[in-house]
This record gives sequence, C-alpha cells and structure tokens, in this order.
Amino acid sequence: MLTATETADAVRAGRVSARDAVTECVDAIDRSDGKIGAILHVDRDGALRAAGDIDRRLAEGEDIGPIAGVPVAVKDNICTIDSPTTCASGTLKGYVSPFAADVAERLVSAGAVIVAKTNLDEFAMGSSTESSAYFPARNPWDMSRVAGGSSGGSAAAVAARIVPCALGSDTGGSIRQPAAFTGVVGLKPTYGRVSRYGLVAFGSSLDQIGPVTRDVRDAALLLSVIAGHDVRDATSVDRPVPNYVAELDRPIEGLRIGVASDYFGAGLDDAVRTAVEAGLDALRERGAELINVRLPHLKYAIACYYVVATAEASSNLARFDGVHYGHRTADPKDIFDLYSASRREGFGAEVKRRIMLGTFVLSSGYYDAYYDKALRVRTLIRGDFEAAFEKVDLIASPVTPTTAFPIGQKSADPLAMYLADIYTTSANLAGVPAISVPCGLDGDGLPIGMQLSAPWFEEDRLLAAAHQYQSITDHHQRCPKQ
Repeated sequence: MLTATETADAVRAGRVSARDAVTECVDAIDRSDGKIGAILHVDRDGALRAAGDIDRRLAEGEDIGPIAGVPVAVKDNICTIDSPTTCASGTLKGYVSPFAADVAERLVSAGAVIVAKTNLDEFAMGSSTESSAYFPARNPWDMSRVAGGSSGGSAAAVAARIVPCALGSDTGGSIRQPAAFTGVVGLKPTYGRVSRYGLVAFGSSLDQIGPVTRDVRDAALLLSVIAGHDVRDATSVDRPVPNYVAELDRPIEGLRIGVASDYFGAGLDDAVRTAVEAGLDALRERGAELINVRLPHLKYAIACYYVVATAEASSNLARFDGVHYGHRTADPKDIFDLYSASRREGFGAEVKRRIMLGTFVLSSGYYDAYYDKALRVRTLIRGDFEAAFEKVDLIASPVTPTTAFPIGQKSADPLAMYLADIYTTSANLAGVPAISVPCGLDGDGLPIGMQLSAPWFEEDRLLAAAHQYQSITDHHQRCPKQ
C-alpha cells in the first residue's frame, strides 16, 4: 500500500483513481482486520461514493486539495456524521453524531476519504486498547502483544498497511506510545495547534488530536491539513500554520538536542536504551549537538497526570447519565436508579476507576491535598521545559520503558499499566509537541520508538529533525510480516 503522500501524488497525476485507492483500503480491512481488531466501523459504500465524487471533480479540472483521494481512518472518539462515534464504550453503542469534528471537516475539505473508525481504549482511557468494550487491538508485529493505547487501533491499522494514515488523540501519550509499539510515526501537536471541537473529551486541558503515519513526511502532510484556528474551540490558538512539508529538508547541523538523564533511569529496558542511544548517535553524526539537560520534576509527572486527568475525566463524563443520549437502563425504579444503573451498565471497569479517582481528588477536603497540588506541580513541570528549551532546540528520550507487552499481562494491575506512560505524560502536562519515530527492534523483533519534543508551536523544527533522522535510517521502512 502506498503512503499518504504517494497516494495523493498518484491520484493527482492520474496514475491511480481515488476509487481504486479506497477500494484497496477497504478490501485490506476486510481481509486482515479480523485478526487485528484495529477497526470498529467501516463505511464502504459511503467511502466509495466519496471517492467516485473526487475522481469526477478531478476529471473536471477542480483543485480539490492536498490529500485528494487519500483514505484516512479516524479514532472512534472523533465525531463523524456518517458513521457511529462510540468511544469503544457500551454507553455510546450505536451513537451517530449530528455534527463532524473540525479535523474531520478539514480532512474532507482537503480531499481525503474517511474510510473507517478505529478501535481504542474506552473513552481513550488506557494504554493497551484492552479496555475497549468490543475487543482488543492486537499488535501486527506479534498478535499476542498489545498495540498500545489508547490510539491502538489507529497505530495497528497503519502498521498493518490496511490504511495509509490515521488520526488519533493523545492525552498522556495515546498517540506516541502505540506508535512506538507498532513501528510507525505518531505526533502529538502543541496544545491548541489542532482544534478539539468534535473530540469526545477525556482531559480537556491535555487532549490533542494528531496524525499516525508510516513516515514523517506523511505526518507533516496531515498536520498541515488538520492544524489551524477554530472559533468553536476556545483553546484553539489563532496563529499561522507553517508549510510543514516544505520545512522537512531543513538541515540539522548545529541543532542542539537535549538529553535528560531523568528519562534514562531505573526501569528502562536495555534494548530500548540501546536503540534510543543509537538514534541519538545517528543524529550527532548528522551534525546535531547533544547537550545534557535536567527536568527535575519529571519524577512527579505520572502522579500529577493521574490526578489532573482523572479529575477532568470525572467532570467530562458526568454528561453520560442515561437521560439525553447514550445507554439508559431498562425499567429504573427512580431517578437515582436511572443515573446509577445506566452508568454502571454502560461504563467499563477502567472508566469507572478513573471517574471515582477524579471525583475523590475533587471532593471537599481532598481538593487542596490532591488536585490543587497537582496543578502546582504541573506548573513546575512546564517550567522545567521552559528552562531546558533556553539551552536546547529539542529534547530526546525513549517513548516507552519497554516494547509491547503481552495481552493480559498488565490489565489486572492498573498501577503497572499507568507506569507505561512515564515518558509521555510530561509533554501533555506542559503542552509541548512531541513525536515518536521508529528507532530499532528488540531481541523479539518488536519495534522501539524514540521521542523528540520541541518548544511550543515548533512542530516545523520537530518534524524536520525527525525527517532528517529517517533519511539516514530505515527503521520506519520495516513492516510486520503479513
């Protein structure tokens, strides 16, 4: 299957029709996804109609957009009009949104065809896609392993070559971690760079939508399409969107890359450490300068994140009460039973756990001890990044402490699952952009990711460095055996 960039070029040149590109994609889903579980909903007929319309408009000489004819899969917590948006939750089973997310509108306006909605941890709460109410997404490199989460379906679909690209959402690493586990590229933009309108909220001060792709060029292409100001999102920032693709060839000679020992402490798997260090050596050989930096409050990131994120989740998910929409219990005894039974039946164990944690830290007598303190720590973490970026242009780190773990290994141990996000949550707490790029394989042949972070709204610098890394390595060209 062609990459997104290759597909767009081929459709524009008339070598491939949009209908052929979409047909190849939906056929690949039918053929392969039964084993993987990356996809929750497919709109074959709607996608083929949209592709046919694109071919007609191209034949009439119309300039449709930069990704005309490119099939895209969208995480199932991003609202689309013509297919369900369930958040992989029983409480939203069969729900179809009356409006489309800003990113979905931008994709369609740029000529893309949304072919499928991808699997995820329920309401994006998880690190393995095992909390999906339907089925887990499996890692195409080893079907006994997780694909990561919460955007595991998006990453698995791209890694398995059943779609050329996808969108995910990242609240604490939910794009970058599954990208690392499956050997693809995952980008979390700066908070406010991409509109959250139409994204079903988990942690409103943390959530960002971003691309999952096979290479950095595709990530730059998709970001150029979905980024931009949206008046419907109060957190959307009104500033120009660079031509990220045009900036990819920016040389990295003299680029200062920070390496924080705080990211390379106890618990980091030896194979991951070796691969990331080899990636840093490759960047240094290309002309980058490696500089030691400190992020002294990084050790508090997990605790801080799981207070802030659960508090916001508790507030955001209060709307799913069985009254206006979503699952409603049958024959409730009274209004209290309606609320409690509908939520008990509709939500899975992990979502219930996070709602209870969030309600606890926001409750009277505990707000100051937990939530207020977490916000203060968050400010310190942001300050660490501000201080580091006065000395360096980027910061490099592992994405995950290990490679993909077996399905079921951590599902009964929430703390172990939460610790899998140890290297990713800080970027969400600070709001900085970060990308995961493949940098090697472990002894079991499982992918390893390297993370690069940049100052706020410096995605062009981030993407250029990642692209230059991919120009001298071939890790991103490897794919699982079909």
